[in-house]
Amino acid sequence: MSPDPTTSQQLDEETPLLHSEGNAPAKAPQTPLPWRQFSMLLVLQIAEPMTYQVISPFAPQLIRDIGITNGDEALVSFYVGLLHSLFFATEALTIFHWSRLSDYIGRKPVLLIGLFGLSLSMFCFGLSKTFWSLVISRCLNGALNGNIGVMKSMTAEMTDSTNMARAWAILPLAWSSGSTLGPLIGGELARPADRFPNIFGGSEFLKEYPYFLPCAVPATVSALSWIVIFLHLKETTTSQISISQLLSWKERKIVPLPAVEPPLESSSISDKPVPIRALFVRPVLVATGSYAGVALVDIAFHTVQPVFYATPISLGGLGLDTPIIGTILSVQGIANGIMQPLAFARLHDVMGAKKLWLFGVTCALPMVALFPTLNTLARFSGIIQSVWYLVALQVILMGCLNFAYGLSSSFSHWYF
Repeated sequence: MSPDPTTSQQLDEETPLLHSEGNAPAKAPQTPLPWRQFSMLLVLQIAEPMTYQVISPFAPQLIRDIGITNGDEALVSFYVGLLHSLFFATEALTIFHWSRLSDYIGRKPVLLIGLFGLSLSMFCFGLSKTFWSLVISRCLNGALNGNIGVMKSMTAEMTDSTNMARAWAILPLAWSSGSTLGPLIGGELARPADRFPNIFGGSEFLKEYPYFLPCAVPATVSALSWIVIFLHLKETTTSQISISQLLSWKERKIVPLPAVEPPLESSSISDKPVPIRALFVRPVLVATGSYAGVALVDIAFHTVQPVFYATPISLGGLGLDTPIIGTILSVQGIANGIMQPLAFARLHDVMGAKKLWLFGVTCALPMVALFPTLNTLARFSGIIQSVWYLVALQVILMGCLNFAYGLSSSFSHWYF
């Protein structure tokens, strides 16, 4: 076989086998982030935690007001936990299907459906007067919200290898912003006619629906985002099937869905979505299991935390009111947003990935143990300065636990 002429021109007896610094290949220049498009995704990244967290400060009082517990304070935590769980349960059952659907009809239509679901469900939640209407609103909120996976796909598609890391570093800051604004809005704007009688005291509507205003803020943000996304966001993938085909009964009879077709040998990986069975491999299962375990602790804590703060001291809580609860949760979002960019990289360099992950998960133990400690201290001494110090410590431990989130995705690379 004759040698490749191109290779013979590039490699000869004078070609150095080792590159020195002078002849090393130049590093590719970093591509600027497409800020116009990427900023729209950041707004969407703020919308979900805002929607989820906005009800946390006032949810215990809301459950008391609708009368589902019949005055039994011990049942408040059960119904609050049920409301939070329904959101994540319905989201978990549908988010994968939304992500798969976005591979066929495009990312943008799925994002628009998700924003519509967020806005509609939050307006419904604020207008709810019965527990079952709250349940339907939260289920609708979770079921129509497939934005998280789709946003990550769009981020990868609108960036390249030179600027992708920078984009991924900014996304958690947007999430922290939503986690900060949500509780602040919920805590300050709940029952506005009672808290701000000079401004809202004359509104019979807000007296009839005292939790509509904090729900209307994220709902309006989602509605305005829908308009901006519809008008300005560019599609990042090629649709394999049109929406009219997908919705047409006749078309669905004669056109098979691409998901059931076996992949052709000549097609590349990027031509078709990866089959579901291809995801059930050890590295993916290890990483997913790690992430799921951290998420279980994190979401359980976020659900119990406002209930504990709102429960009377005699029943095991701290007996705080709604605005204070909202402020604590908001400060927690700020602390997490500061700790992640400032401390994570340095701790990663010093401790390594595995030790930092173990440290983050271990922080969950004293974080949870502080609940009975806080109540015991409040029983004997009341809400004194030491209680606030322990609350601050709990907030810091929560931020340390969040270190494990970023490491879980790479868990399979250093598990053994």
